Amino acid sequence: MDIRRTLGIHRRGSSDPAYRVSPGGAITRGSHTPDGPGVLTISRINKTVQAKAWDDGAEWLLDHLPRLLGADDEPEALAPKHDAVTRLIQGASGVRLGATDRVWEALVPAVLEQKVPGAEAWRAWRYLLNHFGTDLNETKIPPAQREWLDIPSWEWHKSGAEPVRMRTIRTAAHADIETKPEHLTAIPGIGPWTEAEVRIRALGDPDAVPVGDYHIAGHVGLALTGQKVDDAGMLELLEPYAGQRYRVIRLIELVAPKPVRRGSRMPVRDYRDF
Repeated sequence: MDIRRTLGIHRRGSSDPAYRVSPGGAITRGSHTPDGPGVLTISRINKTVQAKAWDDGAEWLLDHLPRLLGADDEPEALAPKHDAVTRLIQGASGVRLGATDRVWEALVPAVLEQKVPGAEAWRAWRYLLNHFGTDLNETKIPPAQREWLDIPSWEWHKSGAEPVRMRTIRTAAHADIETKPEHLTAIPGIGPWTEAEVRIRALGDPDAVPVGDYHIAGHVGLALTGQKVDDAGMLELLEPYAGQRYRVIRLIELVAPKPVRRGSRMPVRDYRDF
């Protein structure tokens, strides 16, 4: 299996305090488990995957390691209907869709990424974790769900996250999302795009489609037809892959050439004052 590309979806930018990649390729993730904070380091020696974990959440992280690496995933369920998809499968050998089983830790960065450039969202994620996360083994552990309520409003401002995203996260912090992720869109500020982003990472959902994404529809259209499409066109192209639509998207993200940018990039805003 390809550990780097399987786990890479959980990294929020190259400087994510909760996700480190060593020069030798070992991947370290920090997580707040049901048993408490923990850090997991995963490496591969020849054909053997090795893992070590620390602190209160260590046993939970090791028990859930197979799901994180996609042991429950079924890549063979994707039956190609386009020659392009056949080539994608060949180019992404060893990639699986894993699940963290931590809905909250997938939700917070997804909300921060709503309708803003990734660099802006990742800047906020870094600030909040560096100031309110727990240090463990040179890795930051995100605060537990209820602890996000204790972050003062001025610290949210310093992170660069506007009040609307702060309010969405604070509202969600009161909800039982770990056992009832199907109710995410009942929370004000959480729509289908955010729900899909959470289901992809926390549940390993192979069919979750992030409709409304700034880039994905065009990338899918270009990969499958040579032409960019909008969300409606993307859904039409993915219809033959019902049940595996996100898997197709993920393979495209990993293997297919990125569309050439012809317009200006979304600006990374900075209205913070220090």
